[in-house]
Parts: sequence; structure tokens; C-alpha cells
Amino acid sequence: MIPYADTNCFTRLYLELDGAETARRWVDEAMLQATPPLPVTWLTELEIINAFQRCVLVARPEGRLRVTPEFADAAQAEFRSALTASEFVCSTQMPYSRLKVRFEELALRHTAKHGFRTYDLLHVASALLLGCDTFWSFDLKARDLAILKGLRVPDLA
Repeated sequence: MIPYADTNCFTRLYLELDGAETARRWVDEAMLQATPPLPVTWLTELEIINAFQRCVLVARPEGRLRVTPEFADAAQAEFRSALTASEFVCSTQMPYSRLKVRFEELALRHTAKHGFRTYDLLHVASALLLGCDTFWSFDLKARDLAILKGLRVPDLA
């Protein structure tokens, strides 16, 4: 198994959101199989910063601070530390030109029919370009695209 985790998977893991137990199970299974570290592209690195901060914002209107600014900052620091250690996750380079070609191919083939969003396409294109065979996501549309492209998508339960 060579897994790729998208941003919402990492967000659940690092912020202990709904689904964190499932994401941890996926990680535990991968560790048992001695898989390589999860690849983290520039896209994921940037998107995680924003995702953690959005979790702070989303909690405010509901009247509870599920994710405090301090907790989001600590999660970001933990993620950066994990990237530096390169044991669980590792920063992975991917040429923009190759990503662009694969993205366009996916968009032209599938978006008009299925309504995939830009990030769905970018993450699945990244997984394919990196030679991953498994796609970890809690986003139902991204999961659908991954399945269409032949990636293994583990159960959410």
C-alpha cells in the first residue's frame, strides 16, 4: 500500500475532529505494513495552514471553541515538526507542469459529468503522479474521483 492523504484527512488527525479515529486506523494499518511516509506536496502544505485556521473560524458561530487559535497553532507546529522528521510524513516535490497536465486530463474527462472541485482534482492528480495506490480522504467527491481513477479508498467507518 502506498497511501496519499488529502488535507481533510490530516486536519482530522491533527485537530482531533470527527473522523480522527478512522484516520488513525488508516495510519496504524499503514504502519503495520511498513509503508513509506505519507507524501505531502506544496498544495497540502499550504492548504493545511488555511484548513486549521478555518476550523477556528467555523467553531465561533456555533458558540463553542472546538478548535482554539492556540490549538490550531500547536497542530501546525506538530505538522511542521513531522515534516522535518520525515518519518510519518515527508515533503514531496512534484513538477507543476506534470500536475497541470494530469489536472487538465481529469477535469476535461470527469468534471462536466460529476462536478468535481479544483482541490478534488489536484489531490487525486497528485496521488496518481506520486504512484500512490490508496487515497485517504473524508471528502465524498474526492473519494468518488479516486475510485474512478482506480485508487483504493478505505471505508469511513
